[in-house]
Amino acid sequence: ESKFAHIIVFFLLATSFETLLARKESDGPEVIELLKEFECNGKQFWPELIGVPTKLAKEIIEKENSLINNVQILLNGSPVTMDYRCNRVRLFDNILGDVVQIPRVA
Repeated sequence: ESKFAHIIVFFLLATSFETLLARKESDGPEVIELLKEFECNGKQFWPELIGVPTKLAKEIIEKENSLINNVQILLNGSPVTMDYRCNRVRLFDNILGDVVQIPRVA
């Protein structure tokens, strides 16, 4: 009886989580419009750094945009806050320490 209750609760949580994710993805265009209000100076993104070791990528970003003083190195898939800052870039790497997403001001 107890196991059955746990399964029901798990199912309910899983479905509501899925709904939240779908809702968040559908909010995309509005979020992007909101972010356009931020006018950050200097280089904003570095597609050329895909596959580069994250420590080297951090140095390159800081050299190419002196306004960036908060470069965070995170494992790909890590949760992040949704606030937007002109001085922050998040570097998402894999277990080998290489950049796997295009670094951008975030």
